[in-house]
Amino acid sequence: MSPEIRPQRPDESDAARQLITAAFGDEGAAVVGVWSDVVARGLDRAQLVAVDGTGELVGHVGLSHGWLDTRQALVDVLVLSPLSVAPDRQGRGVGKALLQAAVTEADRLGAPVVVLEGDPGYYGRRGWSPAADLGIEAPTRRVPGPAFQAVPLAAYESWMTGRVVYRDVWWEHDSTGLRDPLLAEIEAATERAG
Repeated sequence: MSPEIRPQRPDESDAARQLITAAFGDEGAAVVGVWSDVVARGLDRAQLVAVDGTGELVGHVGLSHGWLDTRQALVDVLVLSPLSVAPDRQGRGVGKALLQAAVTEADRLGAPVVVLEGDPGYYGRRGWSPAADLGIEAPTRRVPGPAFQAVPLAAYESWMTGRVVYRDVWWEHDSTGLRDPLLAEIEAATERAG
């Protein structure tokens, strides 16, 4: 049975943090720390949850504010992160449903584009493509090219090219891109595959 996807209620904040922690395993506390700061600073634009038939949260996705630094103007965009699915519900379409709902919500909010850092295999099968295809650059060279992905929305215009600028909270937590040695391993694997 497909979960219900809806906006997160204020009384579900603790359950959402627990879900994010479980979904990200060893990195869970760090991801919760960043997301909690995003919310505390009022930078979140939407939080959606997946709820099963018993009312249990089985998934969560967050959209937060960022910019696209174009030649014409600084454009408000949305950053999708984190996407979390309860470990025992992964592989059952919860993540896909949350991604679709997040894109719909981003469009409803009037964003021209939504970006993320993630596995190109996973997101590519769900309608995402390399942001570079739109002329959109990652906020740092530490994001492997194929991993920085985007979905253009109804408000997108072809002049909206340039570098994405994350809000300070992402930099303060050093949560942008990858650090060595993992970055070097991924770059080497990408070169071998390419």
